[in-house]
Amino acid sequence: MAEITAALVKAFREKTGLPMMDCKQALSEAGGDEALAMDLLRKKGAKLGATRSDRETAFGRFGIYAGTSKSSGAIVELKCESAPVTQNEEFIQLANDLAEALATSNVASAEELLNQPSPSKKGQTVGEQRDDLFNRIREKFEVGRFSRFDGTCGGYSHNSGTVAGVLLQIAGGTDDVAKDVAMHVAAMRPAALSTAELDPTLVDREREILREQALKEGKPAAIVDKMVEGRLKQFYAERVLLEQPFVKDDKQSVGDYAKSNGLQVTKFVHYVLGETSA
Repeated sequence: MAEITAALVKAFREKTGLPMMDCKQALSEAGGDEALAMDLLRKKGAKLGATRSDRETAFGRFGIYAGTSKSSGAIVELKCESAPVTQNEEFIQLANDLAEALATSNVASAEELLNQPSPSKKGQTVGEQRDDLFNRIREKFEVGRFSRFDGTCGGYSHNSGTVAGVLLQIAGGTDDVAKDVAMHVAAMRPAALSTAELDPTLVDREREILREQALKEGKPAAIVDKMVEGRLKQFYAERVLLEQPFVKDDKQSVGDYAKSNGLQVTKFVHYVLGETSA
């Protein structure tokens, strides 16, 4: 059995970031084998984590992997228990690593995602990366919602990623133009990309409301339907991304801004922390 020296414990502590006594105990149990000691620490952390599984994760941030030079993009919601942890550099790295792992693997579940190799921690999965961070911070971490798009993507995370995140599937344009559109999505929260994608039931209900209003105003029945279709444009401008006035220049629509800059938006997802859907 290797001698568990102070220098060995100190070096192991620097690798794990855990308390000195925890490191010494793990090394002693492992007979000085660092890999085995690390595995023991993870198992102990997993047991502790199981006792905290019912804790609320009301805070978090969004990891985003996007760019016109990339062949896919992804967004991942990583939740935690307290606000200060959202600013922890390793927590930020974990969120971004999860997004990159998702973009490059196209897995379907959080469990599969956590089994993917970590982009920044060679030799580890992102699940092991999460477990090591839990051992240091001792807060529950939870993968929430996530989405992946094939092809080039743009993205934006509001308030350093701790409030909202947006991922766009795009063609053409630049990263800056895509970011502008993603920022608009975060600010204006459109319900759909285009008028064709709006919920037909919602549109039909609005059309009927506008028709009743027009008739009550005494408008001739022969022109009511044309008036309703005209008034629906305002309804679309409030809810449809490509029809909304662009936040940086409300004299043009988002669709016009994108088109004038060679950008086509084909899909988008917008997550707000604490909400349960896009």
